[in-house]
Amino acid sequence: MSECNQLKNNVLFETVNGYSYQCDLSNSIVINFVGTSSKYKVQDFLIFQRKVNSVMILDMLYDLSDQSDAQLIETTKRNFSRNLTICEIVQLRELLNGTKFTLSLHSLLHSVLTTELA
Repeated sequence: MSECNQLKNNVLFETVNGYSYQCDLSNSIVINFVGTSSKYKVQDFLIFQRKVNSVMILDMLYDLSDQSDAQLIETTKRNFSRNLTICEIVQLRELLNGTKFTLSLHSLLHSVLTTELA
């Protein structure tokens, strides 16, 4: 992933707790969240984003047991595996959803511009 570290000028989305950028060399999206960096192909990123969004935050808040204070979040290819608190899950959601929005916006702009130029 070191070859992509010099390409941080392609930042897609940034929050206080992390940022995401597109690596053109490996055709992937790099997520840096609270010091953990992980690289995903677009399809794997979308799967990870849906998985994080599927965590039932309200259930965790209303459950008073110690087990509900954190949840293990991991991807299928072991790019990311951490036990996250409720706040960290919300922060990761913000980062992933912002990244997905930026990717969707870039895709929409590209399709509109190429249609108008043709």
